[in-house]
Amino acid sequence: MTNISIASEAHLVEAIASATGPLNVEGRGTKRGFGRPAPSRPTLSLAGLAGVTAYEPAELVLDVKPGTTVAEITRLLAERNQELAFEPPDLGPLFGMAPDSGSIGGAIACNLAGPRRFKAGGARDHLLGFSAVSGRGEAFKAGGRVVKNVTGYDLCKLMAGSFGTLAVMTALSIKALPAPEKVRTLLLLGLDRTAAWEAMVKALSSGHEVSGAGFVPASLAPAFGEERLSSGVTVTALRLEGTARSVADRMTALRALLGGRSEELHTANSRTFWKRVGDVQPFAGDNRAVWRISVPPTRGPDIAEIVESIPGADAYFDWGGALAWAAVPNADAKSAEAIRTGVAAGGHATLVRAPDEIRAAVAPFQPLPPSLAALELRIKQQFDPRGILNPGRMWAETG
Repeated sequence: MTNISIASEAHLVEAIASATGPLNVEGRGTKRGFGRPAPSRPTLSLAGLAGVTAYEPAELVLDVKPGTTVAEITRLLAERNQELAFEPPDLGPLFGMAPDSGSIGGAIACNLAGPRRFKAGGARDHLLGFSAVSGRGEAFKAGGRVVKNVTGYDLCKLMAGSFGTLAVMTALSIKALPAPEKVRTLLLLGLDRTAAWEAMVKALSSGHEVSGAGFVPASLAPAFGEERLSSGVTVTALRLEGTARSVADRMTALRALLGGRSEELHTANSRTFWKRVGDVQPFAGDNRAVWRISVPPTRGPDIAEIVESIPGADAYFDWGGALAWAAVPNADAKSAEAIRTGVAAGGHATLVRAPDEIRAAVAPFQPLPPSLAALELRIKQQFDPRGILNPGRMWAETG
């Protein structure tokens, strides 16, 4: 497989315009196993198109090239007590790659977001603008500080989650936000599933500004690194962030509201805990297939029951119970049917990790209704009429 290392936008324009057949597109390759397996063919690598081109802390705006690692951006922002509020997860280890090696372009292209998603929005909500090259070999811009998006599409939201199938981004303008002074996490111990969901609903509707809410079954609790979680009980986790005084007052009120047996994690341990949640660390070291299942929060317990019905499967929940990360011993048609039947009433299930042969047989992304599939095909044809960019990465029919 030929690797074409892209060094500039002009180089990318030339590479796409002169292509005589399909191309794979990737940032640093950490999520190569996410989506349908790519055939052996020339690959455009954006790893060399890296670096921070502008950072204005007072304006909370950062301009970067797509191959820049999220880890580098995180360190830069931390120097000014700022952060990427959508908490892009580091999924590299989930695919057997080194930690902290994923690119910001890959995070945006896959529309990844961590535990703060329900409060701060996803990656697409923090992308202010970008430059890109379409499958026609034409450079274009959208959003950002200067160029207004007048195409009729919200192009930032269109590119986020397109997995490089529409255009290849060459520069991104991203919103930063102040990092919280203090982080504390309330751990409610031993709640059954019904009580856990009731507690999360009560906390999220309480006005105490909960920024993280999840449920970990007893079998997985030790995987989150806290000795106090290894006692064989479930964990319902609720995160508060802000100034020290505000967080302390809200934590006191939240504990009074919910009662029960509980523990607390302070700033450093809280950040470690929620990073493990977002990075799917409990499943990084095994060989099971991994599903990402998103449903309305009230449907979370139903998904938990479905996963429990699959022998050898485990799942934990994020986003107030709306997101399940599930590991199953295999992702054959039977287990896929059980999971996708469970989200049929609303939601979607994505097969994030599985061997190539399984991802070729079981659609990794939630199948679309015919009307949406037709719309997606029309959009693909407008941006990439020759089918050059990552065809087959998301859908076998449309690229």
